[in-house]
Amino acid sequence: MNDALWHALLTPAQMGRADQAAIAGGVPGVQLMRAAGQAVAEAIRARWDARAVLVVCGPGNNGGDGFVVARLLAEWGWPVRVVLLGSVAALRGDAAVHAQRWRGDVFSLSSGQGEGHVSGAGDGSAGCAGSAEEDILLAGTGLVIDAVFGAGLSRDFDGPAARLLQAAQHRGVPICAVDVPSGLDGATGTVRGFAAPAQLTVTFFRKKPGHLLLPGRELCGEVVLADIGIPDAVLPPIEPDTFENAPGLWSASFPWPVSSAHKYRRGHVLIGGGACMTGAARLAALAAARAGAGLVTVASPPEAWAVYAAALTSIMVERLPDSDLAPALADERRNVVVIGPGAGLGAQTRANVLAAAATGRALVLDADALTVFAEAPQVLFEALHGPCIITPHEGEFVRLFGGEQGGKLERARGAARRSGAVVILKGADTVIAEPGGRAVINANAPAWLATGGTGDVLAGLTAGLLAQGMPPFEAACAAVWMHGEAGTLGGPGLISEDLPGLLPRVLQKLLAA
Repeated sequence: MNDALWHALLTPAQMGRADQAAIAGGVPGVQLMRAAGQAVAEAIRARWDARAVLVVCGPGNNGGDGFVVARLLAEWGWPVRVVLLGSVAALRGDAAVHAQRWRGDVFSLSSGQGEGHVSGAGDGSAGCAGSAEEDILLAGTGLVIDAVFGAGLSRDFDGPAARLLQAAQHRGVPICAVDVPSGLDGATGTVRGFAAPAQLTVTFFRKKPGHLLLPGRELCGEVVLADIGIPDAVLPPIEPDTFENAPGLWSASFPWPVSSAHKYRRGHVLIGGGACMTGAARLAALAAARAGAGLVTVASPPEAWAVYAAALTSIMVERLPDSDLAPALADERRNVVVIGPGAGLGAQTRANVLAAAATGRALVLDADALTVFAEAPQVLFEALHGPCIITPHEGEFVRLFGGEQGGKLERARGAARRSGAVVILKGADTVIAEPGGRAVINANAPAWLATGGTGDVLAGLTAGLLAQGMPPFEAACAAVWMHGEAGTLGGPGLISEDLPGLLPRVLQKLLAA
């Protein structure tokens, strides 16, 4: 199997196709549901001691998983109660089979969205009426299993089941979610109506984008991915185009130096230095060098040359006659150009970007190099003739692409198509998208990276990999992952200038893998 498929993220619709393909291939649906419920039960037993459990089941397959969890925990001696949104008689298919295998009572929540009371189902279910139904159901409960709705919910989550989970949240009762917390859109990571945060989420076969995209990632808590018997062979026909960032996606093209290499074969990064905010270009330059670029040059306006020259030793500094980057672009050996960090918002930054783009050389554009085209983004897009990676944060993204609708994944893909560039839409849940539609979600970025200058380091790191011949999409993915790993190594108290010095440890980890 293609290495990338190990890291595939499936939308709810794609996961449905995987389920159906497995069933068509001879794996019974009732067996898949049993395996899913067992995976949840085992994950619970591994993390909590025996306690009173309330399993909240929905009317579909997610609820069927919940009945399996309830039965197994009860067999292991845990006190278990089950509450169902609707009635047992209304269940169909595999969910009905597993509900019948549960021998305990089933409390039935009214499916009406206005009342929210607990009532008898008229089919042997137990009844519990009254205005304090949440208090009755949660009394003495030490763990709630959210098995109401899975990742493919098509409407806002509200009504009695939502109120019950909200009450559990307010009382501080830990929640374990089956597949995703009910109300979380598995495709986008957004919340539909309400979603109670889970301490543990157990999902199956492959994760979904919503497990990694905010706010979904925070709502899911710890995510456990369980093998429930769906064969990997179902994936190629589905053709996943979204992946979780990991070395397995790009390690085959990582530009490790060989014994016959020398600095001129490892690429030359040119960085346009700003006249005032000189720290940004210096951070980018150090990161490019640490990434392995053979040579790095900062092109400096005359008034800032002394600052750059005094601060940088392994980095070359070229004094320009003025702020025009054209003289530095004359050396064709400089195969990657970085513009933006500390560049300033004047007309000269815009002219430098267009001049660099006209050469057809690979570009990394960040910060000011994007914002200067806010009034005419199409001018930038039409000028891009060579490989280009742009690295906006949300504010810069909106200035360049406007308030496009949709989730972060959809917006990044749309921006890549529109611009023709690889887009790194930064954040705790950075999305990397390329014009052909592939996208990667990064999940290893720690909170310590939320400090000034870390984006400049990312731009330089990306350029350093690109200069050594790594394809643009893979270079962007690798840079984002390495950036996150370095931030994790830095830990509390991290500042941006720590990051370049941490990259050798990240590279050693990659080399040893």
